[in-house]
Amino acid sequence: MLLFIFDMDDVLYDYDWRVRMAGLTELTGLSVPELRERWWHDDGEWMAEAGGFADADEYLAAFNAALDRQVSEADWVRIRGSAMTPWPESIAAVERAAQLGRVTLLTNNGPMTARHLALLAPELVPVFGDHLFTSSDYGARKPDAEVFLAVLERYGVEAEDAFFADDLDINVDGARSVGITSHLFVDPAGLLAAIEEFAASRTAA
Repeated sequence: MLLFIFDMDDVLYDYDWRVRMAGLTELTGLSVPELRERWWHDDGEWMAEAGGFADADEYLAAFNAALDRQVSEADWVRIRGSAMTPWPESIAAVERAAQLGRVTLLTNNGPMTARHLALLAPELVPVFGDHLFTSSDYGARKPDAEVFLAVLERYGVEAEDAFFADDLDINVDGARSVGITSHLFVDPAGLLAAIEEFAASRTAA
């Protein structure tokens, strides 16, 4: 079986972090520098992405404590979703990959995003089904080799039979370090070509 692993933000969706921060600023009254200082660092969001919180409830409690505000789960999800715009051509490339093997999502996000992925990214549900995962589901975040090895283990696939696409060089390098064929996303056409090339190479092998 071939396994195709895809990042979400800025690969399958346009993710505008500035829109998200503007929404949080409007809701909380905190500036972007204050939001960064209070949460977007190794002991906040990055820890959440690496599985540092047991579940979405624990995550939201820590988020609110750090911000010293009460953000509801509904508002958190609404603001996160407001920053996302689907890229149909990228999703079509994933549909093609699904014809050639198994597809799965691997996005650096915490347990709140994990809980609401089907709501935040409804366009992905028909393509990925139950295979929508965040890094927090694996207890490690990209580019750590650990998260890529955990994905391979989950699906029982050897690295040589896996393909990974991401928009960040550091994450592509992380996947390559364990032997996964990796593609740096630039545009949907390039993604589709890389999928076809990988599938053809494995068929030939």
